Amino acid sequence: MIRDVLVVARNDLRRVLRQRETWIWTFAMPLVFFYFFTAIQGGSSGTDHPKDPLTLVVPDAGGVLVDELERRLQGLDYEVARVAEFAPDAPRPARVVEVPAGFDAAVLAGRETSVRLLRPEGGNATELDRFRVSRAAFGVLADVVTNAARRREQTPESFAELAAWPRALSLDVRPAGTRVRIPSGKEQSIPGTLVMFTLVLLLTSGAMGSLLERRQGLTRRLASAPLSRGAIVLGKWCGVYGLGLLQIAYAAAAGTLFFGLEWGPDAWVVALVLCAWAAFVSSLALLFANLVATEGQVIGLGVLASNLLAALGGCWWPIEVTPRWMQALGGQLPSGATMNALHRLMIFQSGPSSALPALAYLTSGALLLGFVAARRFRFA
Repeated sequence: MIRDVLVVARNDLRRVLRQRETWIWTFAMPLVFFYFFTAIQGGSSGTDHPKDPLTLVVPDAGGVLVDELERRLQGLDYEVARVAEFAPDAPRPARVVEVPAGFDAAVLAGRETSVRLLRPEGGNATELDRFRVSRAAFGVLADVVTNAARRREQTPESFAELAAWPRALSLDVRPAGTRVRIPSGKEQSIPGTLVMFTLVLLLTSGAMGSLLERRQGLTRRLASAPLSRGAIVLGKWCGVYGLGLLQIAYAAAAGTLFFGLEWGPDAWVVALVLCAWAAFVSSLALLFANLVATEGQVIGLGVLASNLLAALGGCWWPIEVTPRWMQALGGQLPSGATMNALHRLMIFQSGPSSALPALAYLTSGALLLGFVAARRFRFA
């Protein structure tokens, strides 16, 4: 029976790999999405990350308030370069903060004045820069108001005295796991894209092969061969599973070699989770292929289901940024359970035992869906 299963699986996998669309969605598109989502979500900014360069443009000599603003920007992980103006032919830096002339005098006189952040790109990185620069500027303004209320002059000593005051409210920030460094965008985007593309590929190309064989009469002819029903169904499942493993192996290698992704100290458990995920989706694809009737249904429903599970399961963005109800829903979905296990293993380094719930969920789901798919399997 094992030989019969391998013959059916090998023939199915060979047939699917002859299709141009399979090669595009297996080998080309994951790399495009790796780069796209990694660029959108940005890089890391942890303790081992160098400070971000920032140019502070002060057209005059400045004063104590400008000096205090510069000090606060440096304390927010900026490497500040202070200049009076730009040379006409000099390239513009990525981050520029412009302070108007007479800034100190305007603030102390109560006149409205503005500090401008100039940054060409958009996205999360720009929003983070806007937050940090605003924090520095409003912090200086708050200390100016406090010094004025205490009838103290605006001097470096008065600002240092305020900085030494005990805080009535403190914020204790610690990592959620054993890892100290903040995870970079690729550690969210690459596993998430890998999980999503396994869904897309198996629910479309994997299911399409079984549907076309049934419509063309090939499955009916296979039923007349000296093969048991169990060997045929298991061989079909193994063909889809082999396609999923091929894409996972390629995507994992590409993420490591081209993007420098680190899979954590428990990479073998990560591999088990991804294999269990491929098994779950393979059973779902085999069941799906025996429920639909047309190629359009395979493509439409397969892409729709893949995108819904990917979005709600946290493949496109960290699930923590979504509303509470979506976090609760995502945790119950197979895609969400897979992403949660990958985050625990790779980002928080919680140990192999943290992946046991996801492994149990995916394995039992694969067996249950596989059983239903075998019962619903049609030769014609």
